Amino acid sequence: MGSTTATARRLARGNGGWAFPDLVVETWGDLACFTRPELKSERVSYPLITPSAADGVLRAVFWKPEFRYVIRRIEVLSPVRWMRIRRNEVCSVTTASQVASLQQDRHRHYDVEVDRDQRSTTALRDVRYRIHAQVVVSPKARAGGGGFPPASEEKYREQLRRRVERGACFSQPFFGCREFTAHFGPSSSLPAHADWTDELGVMLHSIEYTPAGERYRWFRASVTEGVMHVPEQPLPDDAVATPGAPWRADTAGG
Repeated sequence: MGSTTATARRLARGNGGWAFPDLVVETWGDLACFTRPELKSERVSYPLITPSAADGVLRAVFWKPEFRYVIRRIEVLSPVRWMRIRRNEVCSVTTASQVASLQQDRHRHYDVEVDRDQRSTTALRDVRYRIHAQVVVSPKARAGGGGFPPASEEKYREQLRRRVERGACFSQPFFGCREFTAHFGPSSSLPAHADWTDELGVMLHSIEYTPAGERYRWFRASVTEGVMHVPEQPLPDDAVATPGAPWRADTAGG
């Protein structure tokens, strides 16, 4: 009963039930590749930045374990332009257990020339987005304790805003691949690309990292006049058929 009342009060606030206006960060770059998880050997990008990648951009600018970002919507500020490139990449994924094994046995080595392969990447070029997000503080941080005062959303919102205005970041943001550098700054007056309205189908919502491997979460994506709204909750696990085996996990098989 109490949870239902709290939810009703939250929705009555407006703004989707959030107490504060959205934080807005603009980001842009020359190249981007938001790889579709179902396509592994050849990289093929989604037509715009995913909520998971947008969260990564904000985390690179400012993040603490005490809170998380909720991506609410993404505005596409430039037309979708595609390009294809071929690059030399390694075939295998090195795990922590393999690194430990190489460190223990000095006679073993990893030969990148043998493991190298040329692969195609279908990427985006000249991208620009406006990210709208909220900050959610964890219950433990909000309660405080252990010599630390209770944390608040206002504190982290202001820290993010100041870092965006100064152009400061903990690590350089990137669009999918580390060589595709992402720049960021405060919101500008550029309008969304209103000519683009499309149903994009199932898109990656977020990635949950577990001891068994990566767990992908999805949502039904659509763009209306250059704006993609992101639901706070992804689709149920049984709504999308995905492979059962873990990928990129340190399993017993190595």
